[in-house]
Amino acid sequence: MILEHADIRIAPGANAAFEEAIQRGLSTVIAKAGGFRSGKVMRGIESTERYLLLIEWDTLEDHTPGFRESPQFAEWRAIVGPFFAQPPVVEHFAATAAQVSSPTRG
Repeated sequence: MILEHADIRIAPGANAAFEEAIQRGLSTVIAKAGGFRSGKVMRGIESTERYLLLIEWDTLEDHTPGFRESPQFAEWRAIVGPFFAQPPVVEHFAATAAQVSSPTRG
């Protein structure tokens, strides 16, 4: 499993419209991509125009080149791209053995 981490900055005042658009893009485009496992979006607390898009893919190749070179990528960018204040910074991460969960929160 690979985690895609996209650091997204949007224009001030566009939060509600962006959150609707990214939800729509995730559910109608990315969720149908090969190798997609899950995705979620986190909004910054101190910087409310900053978002983290976290997507789990089966393999790095499922995201790039798989999704990034597919027609669905253009569809995705047409939905969310107009909100970007600058190009997102995208990196990929692999899990390590280090992890723990709260015994009371699962």
